[in-house]
Amino acid sequence: MKVLVTGAAGSIGQVVTLGLLDRGHDVIGFDRLPAPDGFEGAWHTADCTDPDAVLDAFAAQPLDAVVHLAGFPDEAGLRESLASHVITTAALLDAMQVHQVSRIVYASSNHAVGGTPRRDLVSDDALPRPDTFYGVGKVAAEAVLRLHVDRYGIDAVACRIGSFLPEPTTRRHLATWLSHDDCVRMVHAALTATAPGFAVVYGISANTEAWWDLEPGRRIGYHPQDDAADFADRLPTRVEDPAEAAHVGGPFATEQFHRPAFDPR
Repeated sequence: MKVLVTGAAGSIGQVVTLGLLDRGHDVIGFDRLPAPDGFEGAWHTADCTDPDAVLDAFAAQPLDAVVHLAGFPDEAGLRESLASHVITTAALLDAMQVHQVSRIVYASSNHAVGGTPRRDLVSDDALPRPDTFYGVGKVAAEAVLRLHVDRYGIDAVACRIGSFLPEPTTRRHLATWLSHDDCVRMVHAALTATAPGFAVVYGISANTEAWWDLEPGRRIGYHPQDDAADFADRLPTRVEDPAEAAHVGGPFATEQFHRPAFDPR
C-alpha cells in the first residue's frame, strides 16, 4: 500500500515508518520537521493544520491510506489541543474525500477514556471520559472520524495508544505498555483489515496485567506478542503507584494536570 504517515519524524512515527517499509508498504512522510537521516522516500515538510498543505501532499502522488500520528503528545490548553488533534484530522479527511482515499489509521489515546475508574477491563464500548484537554482532543477527533465513516463509508481505525516505550519504566506500564514491534503490528493490521468500518482498538502489548481489552484489536487482526510482565522484576515501587492505578489515564487523571481551558500563561 502507498501510505501517507503524518508525524513521521516523531518517536512513534519513525518506528512505524520503518516498520511499514519492512512490511513492503510504500511510505510517504509528512511532518513539520525534515525527514530523519536515512529516510529516502518522498517527504512533505508542512503542518497538518494547514488544509492547503495537506491537499498538496495528496496531490503529489496517489495514496491508498493515511496513518495519522501527528499531534502534540502532551497536555495543552483547549485551543491548542483542538487544533493539534481535531483540525489536523479534519484536514486529512477532507483531502481523503477529494482524492478518494478510503482508509485512515488514527493515533488516538487511552486518555480519551482516561477518567474511567479502574475496573477489570475497559473495552471499545466504554463511553468517552477524557482526563485532560489532550483527551478531549482525542475524543473529538474520534467523533470526526466516525462522522466521515457514517457519511462517506470510509474505513477508520482509532488506536487508543497506551504507553509507547522501548520498555516499561513504572508499575502502571505493566498494564499499559505498547512495545515498538507491537505498535507496528497494530498499524499494519489496521491498514490491512477487511472493511473495519469505524473501529476502536487499544494500543497495548499482550500484557498479563492489562487494563484494556485486546479483543477489539484481535477482530481486525492485531495479535500482540510482547508482555510488560517480562520486565516486572526491574520496576521500582513508587509512592505514586496507587494514584496512577486509580484511573485508566494514570497521572493524567490526577490533580497535577488540572488547568483552565484558556491558560493565561
